Amino acid sequence: MNKDRRKQLEDVKDSLDEIIASLNDIKDEEQDAYDNMPESLQSSDNGSRMTDAIDAIDGAISSVEEAQRHIDEAAA
Repeated sequence: MNKDRRKQLEDVKDSLDEIIASLNDIKDEEQDAYDNMPESLQSSDNGSRMTDAIDAIDGAISSVEEAQRHIDEAAA
């Protein structure tokens, strides 16, 4: 792989870092909202949807991190 394509891959990885940071911010906000709910509401349908969303965001973060690992392999 030439220098220009390696630079393009590095730029993509930087963009993915920004995406991970944004996803973490959203997840943290959702977790804070859930944590600040009364316990009776945490066990409600809304609370369940919130925890499902938090788990899904965690999965998205893991997937983006995996994509970064693949980019590292391609650039090696």
